[in-house]
Amino acid sequence: MMSKVFIAMLALAFGQAPSPKPQATWQEAKAGYVFSFPRDHAAHPDFKIEWWYYTGNVSAADGRRFGYQVTFFRVGIDHTPANPSKWAVRDLYMTHLAVSDPKGQRYRYDEKLTRGGPGLAGAKADTYYTWNDDWSAGLTGSREPGAGNRARHALKAAGKNAGIDLVLDEGKTPAINGINGINQKGAREGNASHYYSLTRMPTKGTITIDGERFEVSGLTWMDHEFSTSFLEPEQRGWDWFSIQLSDNRELMLYRMRRADGSHDPRSSGTLVDASGRTTHLTNTDFTLTPGRSTFKSTNGAIYPTEWTVSIPKHKIDLTVTTPLADQELSLVQSTGVAYWEGMIDVAGQSGGQAVRGSGYLEMTGYYGSLGRIFSGS
Repeated sequence: MMSKVFIAMLALAFGQAPSPKPQATWQEAKAGYVFSFPRDHAAHPDFKIEWWYYTGNVSAADGRRFGYQVTFFRVGIDHTPANPSKWAVRDLYMTHLAVSDPKGQRYRYDEKLTRGGPGLAGAKADTYYTWNDDWSAGLTGSREPGAGNRARHALKAAGKNAGIDLVLDEGKTPAINGINGINQKGAREGNASHYYSLTRMPTKGTITIDGERFEVSGLTWMDHEFSTSFLEPEQRGWDWFSIQLSDNRELMLYRMRRADGSHDPRSSGTLVDASGRTTHLTNTDFTLTPGRSTFKSTNGAIYPTEWTVSIPKHKIDLTVTTPLADQELSLVQSTGVAYWEGMIDVAGQSGGQAVRGSGYLEMTGYYGSLGRIFSGS
């Protein structure tokens, strides 16, 4: 899921006025959408908002652990610009990069914000490749249906204090989140996304932090969403979990938080079994309960860094902790937004058996309200 909401604010701040006579409008996510791969890894330019989101837990040969996040965002500004110039802003591109080092108690991050001008940044619609300056994500190799030759994903990004150069196998087949091709985010029809996950991607390559370079391997989770809507006015933010368990099952869970402290009934999740089959989880199927451990940011935000996860129907009870409390990606100076995105440890019971695991936790809306809709036309 994401820090995805504030992207629209940036789009409005840095973009240009829409064409006075638009030839087309942004498309909304509608039920009945049928995913196809590798087609749907590529960009969907008729939707206003799109992101490719990778989070991973990896280790060096000596067992030293690292976490990483790299996210490529595309935000539509003007579907059909009247200005024929190559510099006319149809889309805005933002990329976030972060590396976590629990042993060194370090968290480093960087960002790029670029208009989709003449080759500066972009996302191809006919094949999966997105880039922002010299940062990129895309497919290498091919995946033929039924042939067992799944594509690999190549990620490259390097900032002042953090960098990644990784190759990821797809692992399991894509897990489609939601019902009937959409993941409903709010009460209004169309306030939804097309959303799938690659939940267990074997990963190899290098991670760099403060100039130190490490050969690593491990597992990555990838989310890809495209839509034309954002949070509704009463929705403040969300808590999102991706969890990879030692019994070869995975969990995606999120709860939408309202300004009055309640949880939106559109909160949901997905349970992926060892063979890749998915089970949709409704808001009533699970509970996410904050524990006593917290991280207080210098901006005043207080993030719960300990959680319990309970899914009674599937006999899942988990405790979530983190090896690094400060994993806040603070963009307050440049965008006025901050969110917590970091690696987590998991332990508990699954199907009556003891399990352990790892994953990522994202918490948004703890610094300022993100609740609004940008339907975009």
